[in-house]
Amino acid sequence: MRSRSQQNLSRQFVAGLRVYAISPRYGIYLQTSHKLRQCLCIIGISLWGWACSSETHSDTHNASLTTYSDTAFQQEYHEPYPVGQDEKANDIRSISVDRQGVVWIATGAGIFSKKADQNEWMPMLPATKQGPAFSVVVDNQSVVWVGTWNGLYRYKNNLAEHIAGLDAPISTVAVAQEGVYALGPLGVWLINAKGVQKKNFILPRSIRNALSDSHDGLWVTTDVGLYHVTDQASTVFQNTDQLLSASTKGIAFDSAHNLWVAGLGGITILRQDKPKQVLQPAQGIPSVFVTCVERAPDGDMWIGTETGIVRYRPDGCHSLRFSRRWLLDDHVTDIAFDTQGNAWIATVKGVSAIKHRSMNLAQKQDYFYDVLMKRHIRSPWIAGQCRLPIQGDITTWEPDDDDNDGEYTANYLAMECFRYAATKNPDAKAKAKKAFDFLKLLQEVTGTDGFFARTIVPATWTRVDDGNRTFSPRERADELVKEPRFKPVEVRWRKSKDGKWLWKGDTSSDELCGHMMGYYVYYELVADEAEKVVVRNHIARIVDHLIANGFTLTDVDGKHTRWGVWSPDKLNHDPDWVPDRNQNSMELLAFLKLAAHVTGKPIYEQRYRQLIDKEGYLDNMAKISQQNPAWFIYFDVMLSAYIYPILLRCEKDPKTRSFYENHIDNWLVQRKADKNPLINFLYCYSRDKKVELAPSVDFLVDTPLDLINWTVDHTKREDISIVRTPVLDELQVSELPPASIRTVVRWDKNPWSAINGQPDIEREPVFWLLPYWMGRYLGMIESTK
Repeated sequence: MRSRSQQNLSRQFVAGLRVYAISPRYGIYLQTSHKLRQCLCIIGISLWGWACSSETHSDTHNASLTTYSDTAFQQEYHEPYPVGQDEKANDIRSISVDRQGVVWIATGAGIFSKKADQNEWMPMLPATKQGPAFSVVVDNQSVVWVGTWNGLYRYKNNLAEHIAGLDAPISTVAVAQEGVYALGPLGVWLINAKGVQKKNFILPRSIRNALSDSHDGLWVTTDVGLYHVTDQASTVFQNTDQLLSASTKGIAFDSAHNLWVAGLGGITILRQDKPKQVLQPAQGIPSVFVTCVERAPDGDMWIGTETGIVRYRPDGCHSLRFSRRWLLDDHVTDIAFDTQGNAWIATVKGVSAIKHRSMNLAQKQDYFYDVLMKRHIRSPWIAGQCRLPIQGDITTWEPDDDDNDGEYTANYLAMECFRYAATKNPDAKAKAKKAFDFLKLLQEVTGTDGFFARTIVPATWTRVDDGNRTFSPRERADELVKEPRFKPVEVRWRKSKDGKWLWKGDTSSDELCGHMMGYYVYYELVADEAEKVVVRNHIARIVDHLIANGFTLTDVDGKHTRWGVWSPDKLNHDPDWVPDRNQNSMELLAFLKLAAHVTGKPIYEQRYRQLIDKEGYLDNMAKISQQNPAWFIYFDVMLSAYIYPILLRCEKDPKTRSFYENHIDNWLVQRKADKNPLINFLYCYSRDKKVELAPSVDFLVDTPLDLINWTVDHTKREDISIVRTPVLDELQVSELPPASIRTVVRWDKNPWSAINGQPDIEREPVFWLLPYWMGRYLGMIESTK
């Protein structure tokens, strides 16, 4: 329900004047320019949420990319592995993976392991010996070493051995060529073929991590500095010209043998014992509380923080993974990798695996389409979200109603239309008809001359999201003062005359915009001649209702709905409707133009011209880009996007069409920063152009497979700022989050939002499928199937 108050290129070759750039991660692009240097822009494109501090591409370069050949990329996904219900057992302090894929963890409750083909964790010590464990490592012979409250354990050939001769506790274990080091508050020992040797290293007690220097020495992180110790000397790094701070936690070498030191403040990168670079929030670290760092098999550096994981490629690009979509908890304590390169993440609430598999866009489409059909189509053919009785658990789900079921099913209708137009698959045509029939039923079920419902549910349902209610006189007065246009809708649900359905009224303007976009695409791309008669009669019935009711959507109570007003008397003369004047003027012109286009009846064109010539509706529309910031909501962006194709593709008058062309061109310039593939492809469809392909494909690639609407809270992050733009009355982020770290997308929701999502629902994947199939239909995405 809407509310204005809430609201790495591997090779290139030349073929004639065309240049092809081949990227192992990003596919094949065909460019209209013959300048080789323009191909290099692909390197700068954000991919899978990667952000580069030295982006070199420009909008002009991006605009030259016109075709994407669908090749495989690595699709990441998250698998959670909590350790039962024990809070201490889920407090993971250290994690390691052996060559057989067995995952070992040191936890607040003891030592546990999990085999590669199992989900359950098994305790690795008898209950009498289990207790706080701090460090677990696997040596070069696949022997597992664990530091615990009562000393050091060695696991070999499935047998556990307690190592004598050390003073407990052991807080850190490190593998070196000369053996295995065990460190703790009471000393350091080296264990090798010679036995257990006490080392006389000069170290503080607060040992957090240790790393061999490969020359019989150790790097040790502590609360009071970074130490390098050998049998001959001890060197401490404490000063701010050496480290960001003396509180150090994690430590790892990168591929160039630079030493990355993690701690309070961020990452200090040392080269030959001298600071080479620092990574702080300004360089993409989401929190100054940095807990660990590890090098992945591909050379990327993974940094754990108390606000998730950030990864840096050798070229300086970085990406963030946080929120429950990616981690059981954002407080990361350790990171390990298996032989396939999957990351195993220790958090304070269990283990998360960030895995990957090869997938192209067509295969991703197959995945999303399967989920859509399994859980997101409800009777009679409504595409929408489903409710999760257990938050985040899709093993049990229930169909769920939504105020915008009509709009979202119209998006689904458009998706099936573009799928049919691109493939001629009769399944797409049949399903498009089912979706249209549902939208038509929304009108028929009301028993009126043209008014239509928001949604319907079977009459047997006992639970709906927004039930009937009553307003006391005090409540009415209170609401009216807060919102002078308030309409007290008490009967929200009514039963249909045939008794089969409950239908919901007070239908809004966004529903009508979504419907009209779906009807136009269905009429143009799918409907046969007989079906076109049905579509045009349905469109005419709705538009006739608007005309008969003074250009308002009038409910069965005889009054216009809260948002369904396009009347010139209201928009041009009622001060309370000034905020809606420009956008709603555009919408009504599109409704009338569509009716004129499909029926050929002069009345609709006459009314259309009258609104332009006498009521100034084009002048109103021209001012959309100048809208007062107090009145801007992101919802209106998509309402414009829905109806632009109607205005541009149906208008035959050169002067008026030129106005629409200039209007949408300026609109796209304002919306480029959103990197919205639906906006971009709707523009291309409306203007018969091929632009903004790179950010559109980037979104399609980067979108996670997880459709649970996990809460994503960007206010936790220190690498961005919280701002009041583009929507003045919302908390938003200063940098557009890539798809991988947003809540599940709905295009009418603000993509810059700082906090969003609720994990008791799974969203329908139409938000991804619609732009994908538009790209296919437009020839901008080439299938390699």
